[in-house]
Amino acid sequence: MKPLRYNKNMIKKSAKKKIDTAYHLKYKICISGAAEIEHCPPGTVEKAQLIGKLIAKAGMVLVDGATTGIPYYAAKGAKLAGGIVIGLSPAESKAAHVRTYRLPLDYHDLIIYTGFGYSGRNLLLTRSADAVITIYGRIGTLNEFTIAFEDKKPQGVLTHTGGTSDELEHILKIAHRGNGKAVFDDDPKALVERVVELIHQEEEKREIE
Repeated sequence: MKPLRYNKNMIKKSAKKKIDTAYHLKYKICISGAAEIEHCPPGTVEKAQLIGKLIAKAGMVLVDGATTGIPYYAAKGAKLAGGIVIGLSPAESKAAHVRTYRLPLDYHDLIIYTGFGYSGRNLLLTRSADAVITIYGRIGTLNEFTIAFEDKKPQGVLTHTGGTSDELEHILKIAHRGNGKAVFDDDPKALVERVVELIHQEEEKREIE
């Protein structure tokens, strides 16, 4: 019997197959929303917590700004559902996170202290995720949305939650840049399903390329 001869392509395909069957990296969804929830409509906090739960149930990691308000409640929902939550803090240390920025530590598996302040943190936050979901929001949330838009990230916007979320469709319309990869929905379950589908579509495109 003649020995098998392997070319480089066969070796690459074999290696890729072994890697694919050995493990699969979890996808990450960033929750973007206001740290201050005083002016958000009734029920918004509950929707944020539900979205966190749905992300966990989809087997994905929730990434947030390790802050209060909407991201905090989304993180809580994910942890109560047994999910994984990673926070990116604007502070340079745990001490500064708690004492200077007065931000929470609970409902997170890991907090990365960036030391880049809010604007620098926002860039790292959106770029570390495979998709971004926006709920309510103020100026910082708008900043995160536009960064993700320019980076061509899949995005989901939960409408009828007030603040930035309810203005983003109009902003995109007057900007004449199209919707990018953003989808809009007022139903948390439907929105998460659509964002998850977008993530898988992006992954399939990468595999083809």
